Amino acid sequence: MGARTKARARALDILFEADQRDVNALGLLEERLRDPESRVGNNPYTAQLVRGVVEKWTDINAALTDYSQGWTLERMPAVDRAILRLGAWEVLFNDETPDAVAISEAVALATELSTDESPAFVNGLLARLAEVKETIR
Repeated sequence: MGARTKARARALDILFEADQRDVNALGLLEERLRDPESRVGNNPYTAQLVRGVVEKWTDINAALTDYSQGWTLERMPAVDRAILRLGAWEVLFNDETPDAVAISEAVALATELSTDESPAFVNGLLARLAEVKETIR
């Protein structure tokens, strides 16, 4: 497993946990970075992902809501919300990662961690965001 793949999984863990515990993801990230037992600090991309998602939280949520066709964020499984927020940030706001890579990584996380329908949903929604990203930025 590549370093960025691991960083995405760790960022997903933080975003998911923050959502479930109803705590601030940045606060949780900082807590993990201070913990010598945590692996979060091993890869700076983990922190970049979490900080990026939190910085663009409103824009990401609006884009996901606008393009999810009949699914509110609240109705989505919590893990799917976290995967989509992570993938949306990479697709919409991170020019370092090709869209196809960001989408593929998000689909892989959904395949591993969510429902049977989730990979297709994640793929379709993130692909649509990639198509319209210039109008969202």
